[in-house]
Amino acid sequence: MDQAAIEKAKEYFGQIVEEQLNRVEELKKAHDWIDYTQVKPIIIGIIGGDGIGPYIAKEARRVLEFMLQEELKIGKVEFRNIEGLTIENRAEQNKSIPEEILEEIKKCHVILKGPTTTPRRGDPWPNIESCNVSMRRYLDLFANVRPVKVPKEGIDWMFFRENTEGAYIMGSKGINVTDDLAIDFKVITNQGAERIIRLAFEYAKKNNINKVTIVTKANVVKTSDGKFLDIGYKIAKEYPEIEVDDWYIDIMTAKLVDPKRRTQFKVMVLPNLYGDILTDEAAEFQGGVGTAGSANIGKRYSMFEAIHGSAPRMVREGRAKYADPASMIRAAAMLVNHIGYAERAKNLEMALDVCGNYEKKLVITGRDTGSTGEDYASYLMETIQDPNLKEKWENYTKV
Repeated sequence: MDQAAIEKAKEYFGQIVEEQLNRVEELKKAHDWIDYTQVKPIIIGIIGGDGIGPYIAKEARRVLEFMLQEELKIGKVEFRNIEGLTIENRAEQNKSIPEEILEEIKKCHVILKGPTTTPRRGDPWPNIESCNVSMRRYLDLFANVRPVKVPKEGIDWMFFRENTEGAYIMGSKGINVTDDLAIDFKVITNQGAERIIRLAFEYAKKNNINKVTIVTKANVVKTSDGKFLDIGYKIAKEYPEIEVDDWYIDIMTAKLVDPKRRTQFKVMVLPNLYGDILTDEAAEFQGGVGTAGSANIGKRYSMFEAIHGSAPRMVREGRAKYADPASMIRAAAMLVNHIGYAERAKNLEMALDVCGNYEKKLVITGRDTGSTGEDYASYLMETIQDPNLKEKWENYTKV
């Protein structure tokens, strides 16, 4: 037995524990939610990212400017392009988010972000941490909120994925104890679990939804997942009007594809890794990850993004202008809602449904056999101005 390796691992684990206990102390400090009605201007940062990101970000910004044109005129809203959050720049500096870019991000209130590349085995890049994981941690974006709606299937889901803990917070800090033994770490705190679970119950309460489902693997991962589940049931007692149940992640992935069961789910709350898996599966019902957006919510900052990857192959093959901007534009709709313009956000969401699933006058294929992202964004803006938009959307929901 390699005693030196054991002692080194003990020392490293001690550092990890100390770091996380310090984080818990920070979580205990109370922070108020930002009130956007009191902010002028609301600064919206646009990050293109990698691959197809700059192409779809351009179209999403165009739609956002259209939706918020009056606010732009009176100075209530301001847009800023944030450059340099590319894999090339991150690799050169060997940082998931270079410090000067993070400072620019922190000058904004909300961020609309294109996909960024996370290095994987075989890539020419250093093994830096995921940009998304880092941003969620640096800005304390603890809630990843993803809606999935397919009216004709009776699907109306809202996922609350914990964003700053779980298996991902230590994703780049595992240890190879010896050549034969690798260990990674998973972290759940009372404070982290409580705030995401409470947010899910508050959402259900405000939207008159009578059920919340907690998803874990607490039967096997007994300590960390067990803590998440126990806190979930403790908080549920404060909301007696809301039914609560719990499922294990493995069977939950099966029940989402069960036509008899899936319509019974409404609001789901999950630790980080499980939320990542389940929301990608759920997005397939809606047309794939290219159609889904997500919100990363914190009390001070919020970031909205497409949930798909950067698709570098499309760029290499000269097809980037045919990339589907729908996911990023759905994220933009969530941004519009988040800063206080719910009716306009609803109109944009209806237009996305009508254009993408009902009328289908333009179709995105990712190739020259379909429309460009620019054409599709223009089609959306025309549809938003259509006086028959609501009627078309209602017809779509009845299909």
